[in-house]
Amino acid sequence: MMFKKLILVFGFIGFAICSYAAAEEPAMPSDQQISEFNLSGYGDKGKKSWDLAGKTADIFTDTVKLKDVTGNMYGEQEDIKLTAQKGDFDKAQGKVHLQDDVVITTTGGTKLTTDSLDWDRKGQLVSTKDPVNIQRENMVIDAKGAIGHPNLKQVALQKDVKLDILPTKDEKAGGVKEKIVITCDGPLQIDYDKNIATFLNNVLVDRTDSKIYSDKMDVYFIPSKNKETGPKPAEDKPADKAVPSGVMGSKIDKIIATGNVKVVRGENTSFSQEAIYTAADKKLTLTGRPQLVIYSQEGLSFDASSGN
Repeated sequence: MMFKKLILVFGFIGFAICSYAAAEEPAMPSDQQISEFNLSGYGDKGKKSWDLAGKTADIFTDTVKLKDVTGNMYGEQEDIKLTAQKGDFDKAQGKVHLQDDVVITTTGGTKLTTDSLDWDRKGQLVSTKDPVNIQRENMVIDAKGAIGHPNLKQVALQKDVKLDILPTKDEKAGGVKEKIVITCDGPLQIDYDKNIATFLNNVLVDRTDSKIYSDKMDVYFIPSKNKETGPKPAEDKPADKAVPSGVMGSKIDKIIATGNVKVVRGENTSFSQEAIYTAADKKLTLTGRPQLVIYSQEGLSFDASSGN
């Protein structure tokens, strides 16, 4: 998500949980069956704000059942596309339940995949209780359950969270091959506008040469640079969106771990209430009564404590 934004957005954060159960298959045949179903919504000045399409549609009194579903939302900064094998559209509430091979992609470069998704079009929320996978640049997030804005600018991943930060092509070329894996029980809250991801409960950062444990961890990312737009499209087509400057990138700026912090490096272990890691100088600073336990080659231990 690390997809604008996993940003899968990925403070992802006051959300009202959107729950929508797909209507049971009616016993009676549909009132009407059509192919190439299309439905659109328009906002200010007649500008298209969303659309929903399906290859076929069974139209009932309250529900439209779609196959090969495609939905789009058009925003000021980026567009969002949703696809699925099938879906139900609730006419009265304006809610859509997508099922099987559900994919959300944004023009900012974020991609979310899951088995099912509820899209509250009026409330501007998407949610799922199923496992989700979010990819953005060199970040990959896996979790179970998610809720957020359709553009993935703010996302809350519910539990069993795992974030992999893979080496970039430039890092590999320069000989840096470190992979960082961050896990937590959840939730993980991502705010792509503020360039921050907050991990909660049993957090672990697993680096090549060390491990950091804590109750909570705020990971700050370096904003991405602006990307150029393509040629100006025709007036009746949505414009290609550029990634605005300041958008959350996938490179870590700093990590702040708080609560029962433990740092393990080889056989040496440090304890504190807070640890701050800065990526630029690879410096780790412990605060809040830090304690360092060092094991010598002779098997003796040295316990150095600070009352600060």
